[in-house]
Amino acid sequence: MNAPLRPAETAGESRYDAATIWLHWITAALVLGLWTLGELADAFPRGAPRDAAWSVHVAAGLLLTAILAVRVVWRAGYGRALPPLEAGPLHALSRLTHLALYALLIAVVASGIANASYRGFNLFGVWAMPQFGTADRATRRMINEWHEWTANLILAVSLLHAAAALVHHYVWRDRLIDRMRFGRTPA
Repeated sequence: MNAPLRPAETAGESRYDAATIWLHWITAALVLGLWTLGELADAFPRGAPRDAAWSVHVAAGLLLTAILAVRVVWRAGYGRALPPLEAGPLHALSRLTHLALYALLIAVVASGIANASYRGFNLFGVWAMPQFGTADRATRRMINEWHEWTANLILAVSLLHAAAALVHHYVWRDRLIDRMRFGRTPA
């Protein structure tokens, strides 16, 4: 059986493939939604409302884990790879930023799973995540702080990534954002 054809290597392509675009924007929406809910969940009243907010956060985090796994596999073997618009230091910075985003995504989902598992989190009162460890308060706090730190860092790097895309689009007018748009690319 032949290796899958990477539409990435077809001549004249100016946009990422639909799966890459969908995975990018789903990831962005989940990261923003998870961060927001993580910041607001403790503001819900104690009991069922707060438990539901944290259950939504954990369930969405598990969804992000699955999306991330699909995204890495897709990007590594099937997604369209476009040539860089820039060479030199800006291209190197772009590559470093993308690698940092992937590393931070892996770190945030790993620390989130560790956080929920160490607590033995009960998801919507229906399924209890297997608990590991002794539920020691200091360890639980340390795992939670790592998760919060990586979540804040991924948001900061994501905002820099978005700002760079906007500079490309509105200042340099090089149509970089068109590569990640749904639908047809304007002529």
